[in-house]
Amino acid sequence: MNNALIGVLFMGGLGALLAVGLVFASKKFAIKVEPMIEEIETALPGINCGACGFAGCRSLAEAIAEGKAPSNACPVGGNAVAEKIAEILGEDQASAPSRKVAQVLCKGGNVEAAARADYDGPGDCRIANITQGGDKDCIYGCLGLATCVEACPFDAMAMNENGLPIVFEDKCTGCGKCVEACPRDIIVLVGEEYGVHIRCRSLSLGKDVRKVCNVGCIACRRCEKECPVGAISIIDNLARIDYDKCIVCGKCAAVCPVKTIEIQEGKSVIKPKKVG
Repeated sequence: MNNALIGVLFMGGLGALLAVGLVFASKKFAIKVEPMIEEIETALPGINCGACGFAGCRSLAEAIAEGKAPSNACPVGGNAVAEKIAEILGEDQASAPSRKVAQVLCKGGNVEAAARADYDGPGDCRIANITQGGDKDCIYGCLGLATCVEACPFDAMAMNENGLPIVFEDKCTGCGKCVEACPRDIIVLVGEEYGVHIRCRSLSLGKDVRKVCNVGCIACRRCEKECPVGAISIIDNLARIDYDKCIVCGKCAAVCPVKTIEIQEGKSVIKPKKVG
């Protein structure tokens, strides 16, 4: 037997031995996937949006299986997903937390907000904000470049003819992607039952606001004085609503001289009293 044949046989035998070793090792050290985690992950929406506070649906499934997160931790899945997971865990059916939707807190579109220049740059609000600041005089308002719309994975947002993003609440899951994408923090997540919103984020003095936007808050305090439950306060020249106190009576909107406060059509005017 020549040396070449011996070498071939040796290498072949060594390869076979290594293959057997790999198979043994894969079985010996294989990570066993907990069946319950698999079931929970299957029940979740699978969009990995992070709205639950975890890195993705897999991470949330592991946390729920380990008792580190409740069965209703997925805000996107709602009651249907919460009930499925409760069934997997052998728990009583759990109700999902109050559904939240995105609210755009700016009414200063192309018509209402003054423009200082024509913006000629990348169509991204974040880039415009850190470089040239966009084309509007208001340094707090919507830049209108649709970055939030592009970030929404559910087609729950669109730009209107006035250059402002609008939210389709029936499609919104409250994932928060639009909130993260907005460099000026004008988008917030609010319980869907609330129908009164102060659509301004400007911290400028009232007289300065009037120079750049005709629907911006001028901190006149009329809404604060009119609110019967103390849900509105003027902080840093801006009216702010405490949604936990708000009873959605609409009195603030009625007295706002610049129509910054808006009542959403189709939502109840008086919020039901909390029980307990």
